[in-house]
Amino acid sequence: MRPALTTVRVVIPARNEEESLPSTLASVERAVAELRARHSGMSVSVTVVLDACTDHTPGHVAARPDVASVAVDFACVGAARAAGVRAASVGDDPVRTWIANTDADTLVPADWLVVQVELADAAADVVTGTVEPDATGLTPDLLSRWWARHTLAEGHPHVHGANLGVRLQAYESAGGFTAMDAHEDVDLVGRLVAGRHALVATARIHAVTSARLQGRAPEGFAHYLGELATASEAD
Repeated sequence: MRPALTTVRVVIPARNEEESLPSTLASVERAVAELRARHSGMSVSVTVVLDACTDHTPGHVAARPDVASVAVDFACVGAARAAGVRAASVGDDPVRTWIANTDADTLVPADWLVVQVELADAAADVVTGTVEPDATGLTPDLLSRWWARHTLAEGHPHVHGANLGVRLQAYESAGGFTAMDAHEDVDLVGRLVAGRHALVATARIHAVTSARLQGRAPEGFAHYLGELATASEAD
């Protein structure tokens, strides 16, 4: 059994997310407050990676003194996530540190961090949560198509950077996030599993992410929804 966690670092890449980031940060702050209420001695921080931002995203972060930021110019989600982990975890004990990842257009539940810490302390090295698109603005047909392709239950097969936690030691052992424009989350989890790190795929932490059809990553979640919409129109 691994030593109990003492540190949690939340990392959020953001590229021109001025509209969605405030709500994301509010949901993360609720999760941080819940974790601190349960684990008063735990060190917790939130870092936003400002990646090639040209809008007011940096201003939203600056308005929150408890949120750290690192500015990069990659325009690449994989490189941005990796930079955020490096900046957030300097000097941390890799065995006792947990990296919780989400996206700047995602709402996480209040127990998001509490459940991850619980699973990590029970020997998980990586936790993959579930994600669903915000139904606002989606047609009933498109929403139905999405649900038909997703199993949101314990042991689910899905990997989303918007709802992903990993022990820093395992993350470093697997080589961390790579500079990929998309699927950097799936790539990392694949290497973690190949390295025999303990994976828990759980529906206990369920996030809601933007249902926009044009996103920042060329083959990310928005691209997938766009393909579903195109298929729907062709039927």
